Amino acid sequence: MTSPRTAAARWIHPSPGTLAMGVEEELLLVDALTLEAAPGAPGVLESCRTQAPGQVSAEITTLQVEVKSNPQVRTEELRGELLSLRRLAARCAEQDGLKVVASGLPVLGDVVPPPITEGARYAMGTKNYRALHDEQSMCACHVHIDCPDLDQALQVSNRLRPWLPVLLAMTANSPYFAGRDTGYASWRTLAWGRWPVAGPPPYFHSPAHYEEVLAVLGESGALVDPATVFWDVRPAPRLPTLEVRVADMTGTVGESVVLAALVRALVAVALRDAARGGSAPAPSAEVMRAAYWRAARDGLDGTGLDVVSGKARPARALVEAMVAYAWPALEQYGDAPLVAAGLRRLFAVGCGAARQRAAAQGPGALASTVRHQVEQTLVDWTVPLLPAARG
Repeated sequence: MTSPRTAAARWIHPSPGTLAMGVEEELLLVDALTLEAAPGAPGVLESCRTQAPGQVSAEITTLQVEVKSNPQVRTEELRGELLSLRRLAARCAEQDGLKVVASGLPVLGDVVPPPITEGARYAMGTKNYRALHDEQSMCACHVHIDCPDLDQALQVSNRLRPWLPVLLAMTANSPYFAGRDTGYASWRTLAWGRWPVAGPPPYFHSPAHYEEVLAVLGESGALVDPATVFWDVRPAPRLPTLEVRVADMTGTVGESVVLAALVRALVAVALRDAARGGSAPAPSAEVMRAAYWRAARDGLDGTGLDVVSGKARPARALVEAMVAYAWPALEQYGDAPLVAAGLRRLFAVGCGAARQRAAAQGPGALASTVRHQVEQTLVDWTVPLLPAARG
């Protein structure tokens, strides 16, 4: 099964010669009164589509909608667009008595199995994947970076693999699921990892190797179509981009923008490394799986696994090492101050999972968490993120 790569109409490059970035954010819908996940996507989409054509779309369940930025070069433009799209989705949701929430999983509600969106493709997915759809009410943040050449995309993918668990630890934002504390910072990662083509991608030696793997996966029945190649880094099937999909849905716009800037810088440095020749680190699938598990369990607050050295290190030290690797490109694009400030804030207040738990205080603790999520979904980092920090 070959993955077609077409320059879709919405990927109109704003500034040739630079790497543009785009972000897709999957948002949950919750009832404004009960704060439980609610299947209101059809009505919200109908309201949104007239105001932002092509930028708000359906997801696999009717508990979710997805907002999509245009490709941007400057982080300030990306920040403004994402905030505008989140607020648009919120206004349209309010018309139906709903709120939007930026979270990796629904905190409250009877969501197993979730209501699946109608359509031939989703019906085919249910027929093929069966009970894997039962916990499919999960939301991620996807970053697209210019990379139209398949060979370059695969070389970059190989070089990004060691950083995927680190990006996961930074963005872990799904500790609760359907009323239960899972004990993990990113339960979405564990649930998502059960799919046949998910998690970190293989190390690819060439475009021919990539196409061979896709052909075998197609033959096995693991793919409904090329878009069901769900690796956490992949050549996007319908855009001339490399798509990084490892992150939980981030709680705030500020986190999404920092993530996008950091991913673009990692891609830029990886492209330079690939142009110089030489091989990328190739940690085994077993080592990557262990590093994912540890990052999903502890987020930023614990110890992670350096997949190149095989040594355990504080998660925050691994983040700092990743930023140091990306630093030349962060400086090139003028994003170094933004990323440095964003990481200082994350280190101070914790990743999304830590903030969800901090908000769960007193009677109705999980309802307090959802109210906190609703609030932070619609603000930038100009206000405190933790209830305890409010004066």
